[in-house]
Amino acid sequence: MSAPTLRPYLPNDLEDVSDVFRLAVEVLTEDDYSEGQRTAWMSRAEDEAFADRLAKALTLVVAGEEEGVVGFGSLKDNTHIDFLFTRPDFIRQGVATLIMDALEKLAGARGATKLTADVSDTAQPFFAARGFTPVRRNTVAIDGEWLGNTTMEKPLTGAAAPQGRA
Repeated sequence: MSAPTLRPYLPNDLEDVSDVFRLAVEVLTEDDYSEGQRTAWMSRAEDEAFADRLAKALTLVVAGEEEGVVGFGSLKDNTHIDFLFTRPDFIRQGVATLIMDALEKLAGARGATKLTADVSDTAQPFFAARGFTPVRRNTVAIDGEWLGNTTMEKPLTGAAAPQGRA
């Protein structure tokens, strides 16, 4: 990959981010979710709410000069990892780590003392390796399909003190 650039999400990134989302769900989660579950999950990228969630959160993308967008992640309300997806041909190349490092630092700088995420079965090992622990099991209904995920949380050590305090 050419030198990756971490940058804020822009509205004109929507199509590329949607493609990363669909490809990641289709390819990377096939061992953990049925075809029907993956199809329902991928349909979320076509929903107006998808673009709205990206725009309302602190969303970052990783892009290569030649490759375009290869991953994205978002921080909702400074405390919740709402999205974290990597294009399948770029997994295990540091894309998700780059995004998570930035989101964790930004959350801490904004006063968060812990992060939460509703994590797919596929992504649990990545989050666990970063210090997230399971809190509860969830089921989510999408277009008549039930998908399982796990809410995980991580304390942020060394989080910045609220402004005006040492």
